[in-house]
Amino acid sequence: MADINFNDDLHGDSAAIAMPSRPAEASVAAPRWDIIELLFFAYRDFVGDADHALEAFGFGRAHHRVVHFVCRYPGLTVADLLDVLRITKQSLGRVLKQLLDEGYIVQKAGDSDRRQRLLFATAKGEALVVKLAGLQTDRIDRALRGLGPGEAEAVRKFLRAMIDCDDPDKVLQTILQSDGAIAKDVT
Repeated sequence: MADINFNDDLHGDSAAIAMPSRPAEASVAAPRWDIIELLFFAYRDFVGDADHALEAFGFGRAHHRVVHFVCRYPGLTVADLLDVLRITKQSLGRVLKQLLDEGYIVQKAGDSDRRQRLLFATAKGEALVVKLAGLQTDRIDRALRGLGPGEAEAVRKFLRAMIDCDDPDKVLQTILQSDGAIAKDVT
């Protein structure tokens, strides 16, 4: 793997990557490199805890997302799950088949529309979700421990504001409503 050296030498003989010191003239505002990079590393480590646990099952991040939402929202349709994850049927199909075959999720026909495929987590699926959520909760609790009164709510407010709520799917709408926020408050 090549080393990456950060410097401002654009014309020197080094093969270093130059970091822009100011935004391009066409930009209205300077990129928020500080927040962008912190979000990148926070996300990497947040999902990394679960990724390591998932490896033991032969699962990846996609499996985690599917079993998480199926467990949290019993009876979620395949169509709604596609909306939540914003992935193709083909991508979901492979992951869902493995979770079904290995007994983490079950699929049932809808009561009013037999063509609907409703998804439910099994006890095995719920146990996996609880284990992964425990790892992620530990990381969240460690991060919040250093905050003062009211600052945890500022973090929640920031995260809600980062969500694109122009066309929320059913799950996001449920989350926003149960969180005491309505879509127009977070846009």
